[in-house]
Amino acid sequence: MNAPIIETTALTKTFPGRRGTVEAVRSLDLRVEPGELVALLGPNGAGKSTTLRMLTTLLPPTSGAARVAGFDVVREQGDVRRHIGYVGQGNGAGSIQRGRDELLNAGRSYGMSAADTRERAAHLVDALDLGGVVDRTVQTMSGGQRRRLDIALGMIHAPALLFLDEPSTGLDPQNRAHLQEQVLDLHRAGTTVVLTTHYLDEADAMAQRVVVVDHGRVIADDTPQHLKDGLGVRVTVALTGTDEVARTLALVGDADPEAHAVEVDGRPGVALRHRDGTAYAADLVRRLGDAGVGVAGIEVVRPTLDDVFLSLTGRSLREADGQPADQPTEQPADQPAA
Repeated sequence: MNAPIIETTALTKTFPGRRGTVEAVRSLDLRVEPGELVALLGPNGAGKSTTLRMLTTLLPPTSGAARVAGFDVVREQGDVRRHIGYVGQGNGAGSIQRGRDELLNAGRSYGMSAADTRERAAHLVDALDLGGVVDRTVQTMSGGQRRRLDIALGMIHAPALLFLDEPSTGLDPQNRAHLQEQVLDLHRAGTTVVLTTHYLDEADAMAQRVVVVDHGRVIADDTPQHLKDGLGVRVTVALTGTDEVARTLALVGDADPEAHAVEVDGRPGVALRHRDGTAYAADLVRRLGDAGVGVAGIEVVRPTLDDVFLSLTGRSLREADGQPADQPTEQPADQPAA
């Protein structure tokens, strides 16, 4: 049986804060098997990037242990780095170097032959639409072009394990699609991928597993579909009068004890969740009609990963981008939060 490619035990990272010690990552246990594609979801400051920096040896853990590609991230840093690729949130290329030279130098530093490096670089330049700028100095590139170059640098050696920290930030929809296809190609070829992202559609479309992190802790870990199925489909019923709300709540109480009154386009209504929402909605309309309750409309909406996050934390992932009080901003890898 293959050993996990990532395994952490009680992994913890603390930083000094204005009001005392802040735990950016709190006793995190994580296991990733070879060949998986895992997305870490959570708001800014949740500990995602800090976790990736510990796993890539760029930030030492305060306590706990982690092994990556079979090596200890503290005692065997060189071995870890030889087996991984990492695309952080900051720019990874030298500003006065030409983009192509950066790619060629990166490939050679990983021990690739000159011919293989040129072939791989040409493939990535084409796939990430860098052909028009790759022979310019990095400092003359736009932010999106630099981001695509950073991604190419992390993928140049087709690593066994690739870490991507918010890889799509700053990319237009077309280049986001190109990036997703490149990542999926690597994954299909056997590369294990761990990524953080705020694009929920990206996580839903790509990831085999979603790990939800909040306040430095793992609060959910499952496939995207299972997480959404566990939440249930949202059914919203618009009613013809206010008096109908109490009767509807009484009728649906067994299906969803947390059903509640809402307003639907100016009309009174009731919202609830049900695992088999479509079939339940049809049956509910029939039952309401039999009970003489006036129904003005009904809406059935399948859950999203943002709905899952809202259910788990009480807030939307899209709206949870601010830093919690005294939570350290996730700094570039060589600048630990102070």
